[in-house]
This record gives sequence, C-alpha cells and structure tokens, in this order.
Amino acid sequence: MDYLEQHIEIGKLLNKEAEATAWVEDFQQRAKEIGDDIKAEIGQDATISAIETYDKQVYVFGENWGRGTEILYQEMGLNMPEKVKEATTEAGYYALSQELLPEYAGDYIVFSQYDEGDNAFMETDTYQNIPAVANDHVFKVNGYEFNFNDPLTLDYQLNFFKKSFLGE
Repeated sequence: MDYLEQHIEIGKLLNKEAEATAWVEDFQQRAKEIGDDIKAEIGQDATISAIETYDKQVYVFGENWGRGTEILYQEMGLNMPEKVKEATTEAGYYALSQELLPEYAGDYIVFSQYDEGDNAFMETDTYQNIPAVANDHVFKVNGYEFNFNDPLTLDYQLNFFKKSFLGE
C-alpha cells in the first residue's frame, strides 16, 4: 500500500472508511493546488532535494521515504534531481559523504536535521558553495517532525511547504 492507501485501510478498520477517503481526496487536491502554485513560483524545471543528517551521515531521499518526499514528488509533482532519482530507486534513500552533497543538491533543498546531529559540515566551503545554499533556497526542518506520514504530520508538512516556497 502507498502512504495514503494505508489511511483508508485504517479507516476501514475503525468503520470510518468514508471519512478517511474524504481526507485523502481533500489532501491530494490541496497538495496538487499548492504544488501548481510552487511550480509557477520556482519554475517547472526546478529540482528539490530532500536531505537529512543523522549520526554523522548525510542521506538523500527518494519519492517515498518520509521527510515530505511523498508530498513533494508524488502529490505536487515537483522534480527530484536525476542523480538522487538514480541513487534512491532501490532502497528509497542513499547515504553519501558530505563532500558529494553538491552532486545531489537540487535547486532547492529541504534539509531535515536533529538537534543532536553533527551539522558542522554546513560551515564548510563545499556546503556554502552549493547554489541552493548560496541562493538561500534551503528550508530546514526538524527531523522528528518530518519523519512520518500520518495525517497530522502530512498536514504539517504541506503547510510548511506552502509557507516556505510561497511565503503564505
């Protein structure tokens, strides 16, 4: 099951299938509309990377590994950098060295971080010279708030993207 079908299945178990289906349909519609607005704002060809640092490791995420990726890539239809798409096809995520991050960085970055994480590399020239960083196109999120894809988290993520990309 995909990340939204699971909500309908839970609704069935709770005898609330109609409510769950209505929420899923409404969510998809809202995400599509916001995605269309974002494309109009940043350009149809702009790319977005979902990146996370955890335990001294850097990861990039594909279209179905939480961190807002389901919304960005599946519902909004925004573009993932080709290198990220290739690297995440099998596992859904890819661990890389900090030095290689520029090769996986899109025009925009959604950067999932944890308070206890080691983010010292963000002070390096390698990181600072990434075009998305230099252009202030990095949106930092709390990793704990962006890990999952339950309805509350999905609504939170959708509102975060709307505010971050559109200033609304």
